[in-house]
Amino acid sequence: MRRPSTTAWRTWLPFLGWFPLSAVQIRADLLAGLTVALVLIPQSMAYAQLAGMPSYYGLYAAFLPVMVGALWGSSRQLSTGPVAIVALLTASALAPLAAAGSEHYIGLAILLALMVGVIQLSLGLFRLGAIVNLLSHPVIIGFTNAAALIIALSQLNKLLGVPMTRGESFLNDIYGVLRQAGDTHWPTLAMGLGALALMLLMKRFVPRWPNVLVAVALATVLSWQLEFERGLTLPVSAARDQAVQTLATEYQAAKAGIAALQNKANELRVALQSVPNAAAARMDERSRRAELEYELELAELYLEDAVRANQTRLKSLAQQRFVALPDGSGGYALHTESTAPREAKTSSVVWRLKKLDEQGLHLSGGGEVVGAIPPGLPSLSLPKVGWSDFTALLSAALVISLVAFMEAISIAKAMAAKTRARIDPNQELIGQGLANLVGGASQSFPVSGSFSRSAVNLNAGAVTGLSSVFAGLLVLLTLLFLTSLLYHLPQAVLAAVIMLAVLGLINPAAMRHAWHTHRHDGLAATITFVATLAFAPHLDMGILIGAMVAIALFLHRRMRPRGEILGQHPDGVLGGLDTHNLAPISQNVVPVRFDGELTFVNVSYFEDIMLEAVRRFPEAKAILLIGSSINEIDVSGEEKLSDLARRLEQSGVKLYLSGLKKQVLEVLERAEIHQTLPPERFFRSKEQALENLLKHYG
Repeated sequence: MRRPSTTAWRTWLPFLGWFPLSAVQIRADLLAGLTVALVLIPQSMAYAQLAGMPSYYGLYAAFLPVMVGALWGSSRQLSTGPVAIVALLTASALAPLAAAGSEHYIGLAILLALMVGVIQLSLGLFRLGAIVNLLSHPVIIGFTNAAALIIALSQLNKLLGVPMTRGESFLNDIYGVLRQAGDTHWPTLAMGLGALALMLLMKRFVPRWPNVLVAVALATVLSWQLEFERGLTLPVSAARDQAVQTLATEYQAAKAGIAALQNKANELRVALQSVPNAAAARMDERSRRAELEYELELAELYLEDAVRANQTRLKSLAQQRFVALPDGSGGYALHTESTAPREAKTSSVVWRLKKLDEQGLHLSGGGEVVGAIPPGLPSLSLPKVGWSDFTALLSAALVISLVAFMEAISIAKAMAAKTRARIDPNQELIGQGLANLVGGASQSFPVSGSFSRSAVNLNAGAVTGLSSVFAGLLVLLTLLFLTSLLYHLPQAVLAAVIMLAVLGLINPAAMRHAWHTHRHDGLAATITFVATLAFAPHLDMGILIGAMVAIALFLHRRMRPRGEILGQHPDGVLGGLDTHNLAPISQNVVPVRFDGELTFVNVSYFEDIMLEAVRRFPEAKAILLIGSSINEIDVSGEEKLSDLARRLEQSGVKLYLSGLKKQVLEVLERAEIHQTLPPERFFRSKEQALENLLKHYG
């Protein structure tokens, strides 16, 4: 029986390469893991909120994925887990499909993590890590700047303590938040700004301290002591305003109808899967399938209309401000602020609608807090979703897979430059893919490598990925025993954590550098930035448009590579005739340099350059193509060379070539170009060619 090779062990169990470990190394990894966990726990909850998930799902994403990403990745310091950009991409993909935080939304987020995991794992197993190069650096620069701005603005409503609607235009949503600036909940704003200021000051003066953890701990204690959260739940019948009562009743009834429509759509999807779709299916089967498809499409349209109408009702209720007054029977009567008795407007708490469900109106009279977190481990189960959900998420999963891996591999390579370690992009894809697969199976949304936590891990002295295993174990202890301590954590503080995390992503200097270096790169970065902002919350559209623009500009450069007639400097060095304003070498011999592949995309442009040389030098007897920069030639290029040689020959001009590379000569030999261009027309170097041609033609 053959023993597995070392390469095989490193592919399937790369963490075995960490061992043996000394006690000093284990201690260093333990301290680094504890340090990272102190940042990871509050950050993960904040990023869950950014992804539209309940905060405690961030802890699920910070548990198993963190350990699996380290165990099967190639970087020993990369910290996997929830990250801002991937969380925002998740929210943008799911917002049109379900209400944030709903059961269906959570199921879609878990499905998305599984899909991202499958894509990344497949790319890694098939050694296709280079595909990430389709997203050029300028596109990532433009997208990152726009996404960071969107992330920061998306937390504005939580910082102000006002509601924010989720529509088709993110900029309109932000405008709606700004219009409510007069309704700012000042204790919420003070809590958020205070946490932000504390974290910035600690980052400036005591950078080694866990500023996020300190801010979160102090804010939680302060919230608990001041009773920052004030909650009240009343039945719909307690509302004294008839319009409010009608809207709430209609919302509850419509919610039940939406659930029934969702069940019907799911039943139709299951029934559709049982009907054959092959061309050989019987007539009655094809008829049944068409009938089911029509019914499903109709149910989905009704469902979409019902969800949109109910969101409008909830938005109208959320904009109201209420005053709760004793009704004399031990309960409360709920008045809108405009209809409440005058004395109550100044003496009573102003309540806002937080949630509306079967129990009634859930009102908040203070700031928003994280609330109850279910203790214990996440269940290992798969989401209940249909085929239509899979197809709806496919494009978003592809974008998230590439963007997440681009972020992870960039961080891994940056740290490898400091540690002088070797990074295998395909192994990193396997690690990230497995992290998302295991995360999806344990109730996580998509994850990736984190720049901030990886930097903390490296600076804390992490030697191997064991530090991430220790960090995951501390999250496990938190899930089992410490969730009750997080109840009073203000949502505004989580918003401040997110804002601080994305400050470093906003980098206008990188945009200016792209413009300064190459205008095509600057254009790709700018178009990506503008498109991402314009199409938000559909961020995948922004990055897809940017990628297409970058590829189009790349093809444009390949279609029109640099090509010019050469002259001679006074010291004998060749250079561009027009670029350097040089004198021609000879009226009879015209050297032309072509700096690009000679393929189907640019043969017409190549022909134009050669014919321009003939036009400018009517007395020319020889055209010398200096091909030392031609790395590739295809059938179109070979045929154009042969055709051009014949046409020039008919005009009394001979075509010569010099400096062709071996791979180009091999293609020309297989094409039997010697029938048109005999061997004496080829020279090994331009110097040899010019010496012979000038001697022959003068």
